[in-house]
Amino acid sequence: MDNSGKEAEAMALLAEAERKVKNSQSFFSGLFGGSSKIEEACEIYARAANMFKMAKNWSAAGNAFCQAAQLHLQLQSKHDAATCFVDAGNAFKKADPQEAINCLMRAIEIYTDMGRFTIAAKHHISIAEIYETELVDIEKAIAHYEQSADYYKGEESNSSANKCLLKVAGYAAQLEQYQKAIDIYEQVGTNAMDSPLLKYSAKDYFFKAALCHFCIDMLNAKLAVQKYEELFPAFSDSRECKLMKKLLEAHEEQNVDSYTESVKEYDSISRLDQWLTTMLLRIKKTIQGDEEDLR
Repeated sequence: MDNSGKEAEAMALLAEAERKVKNSQSFFSGLFGGSSKIEEACEIYARAANMFKMAKNWSAAGNAFCQAAQLHLQLQSKHDAATCFVDAGNAFKKADPQEAINCLMRAIEIYTDMGRFTIAAKHHISIAEIYETELVDIEKAIAHYEQSADYYKGEESNSSANKCLLKVAGYAAQLEQYQKAIDIYEQVGTNAMDSPLLKYSAKDYFFKAALCHFCIDMLNAKLAVQKYEELFPAFSDSRECKLMKKLLEAHEEQNVDSYTESVKEYDSISRLDQWLTTMLLRIKKTIQGDEEDLR
């Protein structure tokens, strides 16, 4: 069946669902089980939504899932309503990101009301990702990652909470909210340090925290590196710590060539990602004030 056939079938299902809802409101239905008609209507709306999905009409699919969700609420079936709002959100993601967020927020309200905070946290991440990629509103993405981290922490899912917090730290540093980023990197680094599985990643978090310190003030960065070495002796032997020391030295001497050389040497073994490149460029500009590239 081609897309127009699927759309036609979906439209027929919508009409049938609407008829069921109307009939459930009649006087006799009120006496003889109107709610069963509404349950049937829920099922038909969901079938119509899936047909619209097959026809790639994402907005119509989203709307049909929303109709099903509202009826589930009428029947006090909170869990089913939340599931339909999530399905609506996923459909709207492909057509109307703001509407997708609205639907996911409705689902989150229901899940938090039911005490299902882990599921609510997962949907806050979905909203944060829409703000990151579709709507490019980083402040709002940060707020949803923070909310998600809070819910995960409350449920003792610390590794999931840390993943969200690291996202927050990365964006906070990009927005020059360095202290916020430092607090998170230090907290996650200190937690990682005590875990046999995560110990290796601690040096990366302390390195990122030190770079954020460097963006504020060189002396800050120097003291931070000393603090991290005392806190986590393995940091001293890391390539990240050695690079920090070289960069601090180059900055003290106001030697751009030495700074660039140290970065190139590090990059030849561990490729710099976009975030590190941005931070290192910001620090470099405090040496000589021009816009030259690092590489």
